[in-house]
Parts: sequence; C-alpha cells; structure tokens
Amino acid sequence: MSEHFDTIVVGGGQAGLAMGYHLSRLKRPFVILDENTRTGDSWRTRWDSLRLFTPARYDALPGSRYPAPPWSYPSREEFAEYLSGYADHFALPVRNNIRVTGLSHNGLSFVIETNNQRLEAGNVVVAPGWDRKPKVPAFAGQLSPQIKQLTAGTYKNQKDLAPGPVLVVGAGNSGADIALELAPTRRTYLSGRHPGEIPWSIDAFATRPLTLAVFFAFSHVLNLNTPAGRKARPQILAHSGPLVRVKNRDLVRAGVERVPRTEETRDGQPTLSDGRALEVANIIWCTGFRPDLEWIHLPVFGPDGEPEQDRGVAKSQAGLYFLGATFQRSLSSSMVHGVGTDAAFIARHIAARAPQAAAPQPQHNLRQEGSAAPQ
Repeated sequence: MSEHFDTIVVGGGQAGLAMGYHLSRLKRPFVILDENTRTGDSWRTRWDSLRLFTPARYDALPGSRYPAPPWSYPSREEFAEYLSGYADHFALPVRNNIRVTGLSHNGLSFVIETNNQRLEAGNVVVAPGWDRKPKVPAFAGQLSPQIKQLTAGTYKNQKDLAPGPVLVVGAGNSGADIALELAPTRRTYLSGRHPGEIPWSIDAFATRPLTLAVFFAFSHVLNLNTPAGRKARPQILAHSGPLVRVKNRDLVRAGVERVPRTEETRDGQPTLSDGRALEVANIIWCTGFRPDLEWIHLPVFGPDGEPEQDRGVAKSQAGLYFLGATFQRSLSSSMVHGVGTDAAFIARHIAARAPQAAAPQPQHNLRQEGSAAPQ
C-alpha cells in the first residue's frame, strides 16, 4: 500500500529545506525526499576548494543565521554541515537515500515512484537543484581524446588534470573561481563573455554599505515585478549573473589569460570566435547546468523544455510546484538567501488549497534511518 502525504518535497538541498521550514510553520504535513546519504552531500561532492561567493550574512536559510562571522566565506564542507544542522534543528522530516524515478498523476493524487517505494501526495514541490546536468556544447565530442574534459561538477582539484595548459570555458563565478585556483601552477585560459562584476571588494569595511545595497537590489529591484528586473532576466538566463567575489583584476594578477568565446573545433583542438585554435591538455566546462526533470511524466513543459510556471506554480497542473530555478522571482532566487522568499510564496499557495485527506502516518515514518544526525 502506498504512503500518502499532503505534500512531498523532492530534493533535500537548501531549496527543499527552506520549503520544509515554511510548510512546518503553516502546519502542513509533508516529507522531504533526498537522494543523498546525508543532508548537505550535494555540496560535499563539489570541488575541494569551493567557497560560497556570498558572505556568511547572506548564507542563512529562513529562521536561522549562519554560524560564522558575517563577512566570511563558508567552505563547501562548512555549508554542508550547516544544512545538516538546519534540518535537525527544525526537525524537518527528511528521508535520505530516496531517489525519485517517476512523477505522474492518477486523477486523484500525484504518484511518486522511487528507488524502493511508491508514494502519493496531494501536492509536490520539485526542488532537486537546478544544477544537475552540465551544459556541454555538442562539438565537445569532436575534441581530441588526448584532451581531458571535466565540468564544474566533476572537477575536484588539480590532481584531476593532465599536465599542460587548461582552458576554462565559461567566465561566470564558478569559472572565475576555478581559473584563479589553477593559474599559479599552469597556463590557464578563461573563455567567454565577461558577465560584469561588482566592482569593489564586497567585504571591505568601507564598501560594506554598497554591498548591502547590491544584495538588496538582487531581491527587491531585479525581480519580475520591476521593469529593471524584467529587462535583466533574459540576459541573466542566457549568460550568468555578475562576478561577486572574484574580480577581473584578480584574474589578471594571477596570470589568467582571457580569451573569446569557444565556438568549435579544428583538428581536435578548441577554436575561439576570433579563429584561433588553442593547444591545451585540459578543458573544464563551466558553461552552466540544466535541471534533471526527465522523471516528470506530466504535460507541464513548454517548447523550450522548461517547466511552464509562474513564480514556481505550475500553470497546467494544480498542486505541482517548482523551487530553486534561476531568476524564478528575482536574481536572488537561486541564491541561498533568496530561496526562502520563493519557498514562503509556494507554502502560502499550498496552504490556500484544501488539505489532502490521507491515512495517519506513524511518527517514525517521517524520518528514515540515515537522515541528518544531531550536530
């Protein structure tokens, strides 16, 4: 017999946990399904030296503050531990080691197929992370097999690379971070359109008021309710947001060579938009990600393959929601400090719907062995 829940949240990262916080405040029963062994593991698998590009004061989920000096930059492990402790502190019902393989609707409720059970729900929030599948251009397959290719998701440290030069493709925050790390030990090229940057050190004491104003603008100015936000959104979706911590001058000082867009191959080598072919031993694709939503077997996608939604509310399927997408409501939607606002909006939408009838669930079912332990 299938278990039935009022709401199932798919994904136990920062978006799913923020969703759980707001649902619990509204006293709506729910469960969070996380495919990872531990809450926060999606961060533990990223490259070793990763630090959040936002200061700790902007790295807290709703209802908490980040436990570090406000102008410090948490490491990937520190942030993973924060997520684990957050889930435990608010007693969020996370079930770990649960991978969702299918989502459909039987006319009465949603049907969720997983790697080991079948669940039903009146509402489903899809929050598995919008950085699941790397966007790698088709011509990557035409590159010489002697060139080692990695992505921002598979690169861990310099030991992953073959001896010789490296081309980092994609000049956003991830590409800039990785290029800066590699430049002291090998010739490093950074390819792509410069996305712009916050032109000052965001944690310098003298410029902190400006930094506060910028992050305020990310949420309250660059959003779907303002002309400036609506104008900026297509450009941000097509490219990336501005560099926040790393500056172009940092890259220049480190010896990173900026080159134009990588567009094709010639004789197995990457070729730039200016016609040059670079001889490199490694390429790291930092060209963005797309969500893995192939398990959703519902007619909710538009011609571009993206979910058709309005601030996370699916347009053609009542009770289905999406959370964590880039610029879902504002530039901060996919940032840690911004996802809580979108989660609160969706939680209120769910609360306005009639609760879905379900058989009472035993309390021990709400948290599976292997979920986040007390910190």
